[in-house]
Amino acid sequence: MTKGIERLKEQHKPLQQYLAEQAGRIEDALKTAIPANWDVPDKLKDAMMYSIEAGGKRLRPVLVLAAAEAVKGDAQASACALPVACAVEMVHTYSLVHDDLPAMDNDDYRRGKLTNHKVFGEAMAILAGDGLLTHAFYVAAQATRQHGVPAETTLAVIEDLARLAGLPGMVGGQAADVLGEQGVTSAEELRSIHLRKTSALISFSLVAGGRIGGADDRQLDALSLFGRNIGLAFQIQDDILDLIGDEQKLGKKVQSDLRQNKVTYPYLLGMDESRKEMARLTAEAKEALARAGLADPGRLLEIADYLMGRDR
Repeated sequence: MTKGIERLKEQHKPLQQYLAEQAGRIEDALKTAIPANWDVPDKLKDAMMYSIEAGGKRLRPVLVLAAAEAVKGDAQASACALPVACAVEMVHTYSLVHDDLPAMDNDDYRRGKLTNHKVFGEAMAILAGDGLLTHAFYVAAQATRQHGVPAETTLAVIEDLARLAGLPGMVGGQAADVLGEQGVTSAEELRSIHLRKTSALISFSLVAGGRIGGADDRQLDALSLFGRNIGLAFQIQDDILDLIGDEQKLGKKVQSDLRQNKVTYPYLLGMDESRKEMARLTAEAKEALARAGLADPGRLLEIADYLMGRDR
């Protein structure tokens, strides 16, 4: 009876409150993710934590927790998923540290703060990114070590993370973006890049939470499709915000895509068609999730709508 009451309270909690509380849980866990007894150079640890603690939406780790809860229909189901939520945020943060480097996007600000290499230098920023990426796999393993998640489940999660953050996923997508920035001529080519560069890690987050929550194959497929679609919609909204967003809210310079001659959805499709495509992807994602037989998909459906209307 008590669990049922707690579940009802959680269901009626406003989305913004839910997102803030989940982000707080993740941030508290991230602060202690590097074991205190490890011999780590202070400057390296400071550089890693500088970017980890810089804020942000914490979208990917929140999706890990929300997916676990959606499968179980229980707000407490996400406790075992917390190490994986931290791991995916580390991978995402490493990618931002490296993307900001002079050899990549050469950005001075991220989340309203100086980028890592502007504070710690290029060499230490590269190492901080390396440290975040490798440590993510140690942290993910703690789902089994500390929380009793079956080893086979954690192995599948780690395998997914290596694949979707790696060569056929985020890293491959970033490479394709760098190699093809001036040669992308179609929306299909751009979609292929962003499916790997952006959607892959978002899809991973949902499937990882689903695995830990005990999802069956049909539910995992639906979570994966949901992630791919909202990931693409998220990227389109990013492209739009880069053109018309508020610099103060975004925490970085706007129109950077224009300055770097990047091909984006608004560039290829125009603003109106980009918005229509974003709405279509989101509707398709929600429809797939609604048919998946999850115990409580409500939060994930709310998050999909929230992402389509965000302004930062």
